[in-house]
Amino acid sequence: MKNLKNVLALLIISVCSLAATAQTSEEIVANHIKAIGGKENWEKLKSIKMEGTIKAQGAEIKIASYQVDKKAMRENITVMGMNGYSIVTTTEGWSYMPFGGQTKPEPMTADDLKNAQEDLYLADAFITYVELGKKLEYLGKDDFDGTDCFKFKMTDKNAKETTYYIDASNYYILKQTNKIKANGQEMENAVVYSDYKKLDEGIVYPMSVASGYGQMQVSKLEVNVAIDDATFQLPKDGK
Repeated sequence: MKNLKNVLALLIISVCSLAATAQTSEEIVANHIKAIGGKENWEKLKSIKMEGTIKAQGAEIKIASYQVDKKAMRENITVMGMNGYSIVTTTEGWSYMPFGGQTKPEPMTADDLKNAQEDLYLADAFITYVELGKKLEYLGKDDFDGTDCFKFKMTDKNAKETTYYIDASNYYILKQTNKIKANGQEMENAVVYSDYKKLDEGIVYPMSVASGYGQMQVSKLEVNVAIDDATFQLPKDGK
């Protein structure tokens, strides 16, 4: 009888611990969404125009991006006096990178297009993951560059996993990592966010984004501005 009581006690403790973990996970996500401006403000986000500069290996790369929520995005890239671009819509993707040896626009591979289309959603991943059918798992606490973080794993319908590190002090995302397929090869991609700024529209946005390509510093950011549909069409001369 005593053993039975001990087993029941352990079961109760286990169930309570699981409930507490689930509740803590929900609270962390809620605090993160609140910290970046709240779901309501992010759902008002319809378009973004952004300009920035990446410094990599001694070179300065200028970036100008245009995006309409869930529909299309374009990124213009200027480096070494040459202008390139990438265009992604819900149905197709193109890239023209003359500094990479391309002489004309080329369609993106199926893997590259699939990876790029995930970025068509402007809202934060913790706001859209349910809508996109992703699963969220709380992995407990971890450390990133000396900062105490909450660690989450998000898995999409294609079993692609993305890991997020959320700063335990302010609930901003500090880092995300995932494995992507590019040109038929799998590689790990890591992005680090910093210099968060609250915009007039109420959302909080990172003005510095670092990846394997270098660190981009945003110099200009416009929200909910009109963007011509022609922006996302291939130029007639292809360049």
